[in-house]
Formats: sequence, structure tokens, C-alpha cells
Amino acid sequence: MLASSQKRTALALVDAFNRMDVPAIIAFRDPACLRHFYPTAMAQLPQDTGTYAQSLTALHAIFRNFSLTIDELIEDSSNPTRPRICMWLSAKADTAAGEYVNEYVWLLDFDETGEKIVRTKEFSDNLMARDFFPKLREAMGKERERKAAEKAQTNGI
Repeated sequence: MLASSQKRTALALVDAFNRMDVPAIIAFRDPACLRHFYPTAMAQLPQDTGTYAQSLTALHAIFRNFSLTIDELIEDSSNPTRPRICMWLSAKADTAAGEYVNEYVWLLDFDETGEKIVRTKEFSDNLMARDFFPKLREAMGKERERKAAEKAQTNGI
């Protein structure tokens, strides 16, 4: 049995993330697509496609060897005009603060062709984020200071 169009798109999206190919990731989104964050306690506003692209570009510079693994994929094709995929994902990457490990659940709504994502709902492990991202900011600050000192030394300052 052939995979549905939306399943092929979802798998290609994960592949684009594993390559950290920001233009390819964005190409799977409808221009009007919004990314919603959950749980709502995170108090983050939805991201439009432009803001999402900026976020991904920033993450590309921070995360090395980024890897997403699909732990589970559930497809809902009960509404043919609004196909939907839900994925439970495990993420890993190397960063200046050490290994990044997180879990996500993505709920992806597609257009009727299954080729464009029209809405995403993203659940993430915010306990991990709460503990990890302050360490990452600190490590990145130290890295910037180290590079500035090296540059000053190279320039004879």
C-alpha cells in the first residue's frame, strides 16, 4: 500500500529537519500556516511562516548534528478535505552546553492535497527547556567572550 500524500510530506519534513534544511522545511508550509505552541502555560504566541523561518535559522547556528526520530506516527484521514498527522518525536543535538535531548508531539493539519501544512500544534517537554536553555545561553555567552578575546589577541589589542 502506498503512503498517503500527507504521510510522505510528514516524512519528508522530518528528513529536512535532520538535514537542517530551512528552505526545505519552510517549503512544506502553506504561506498562511501558523505554528501553535503547547502546553498553553508556555505563553508563546503562534508563529507565522516568516517568524518560524527566523527561529529555525537561529537554531541551525546553535544545534549541531540535529536529529529527529519518529517514535510514533498516527494518520487521521477521516476528513478528506483536512487530512491530519500526529507524530511523537525524539530530538537530539550537540550544543555549546552539551547534548540537547527533547521530545515533541506535532499535530500537522494539511491542505486537501496533503502536500502543504496549513497549521501545526507543537507540544514540547518544557521542563527540559526550562532547565536546558539557560545553560545554553550561558555557554553561548562564554563562547562569544572567548572568541572576542581571541580576536583581540590576534589583532594585538
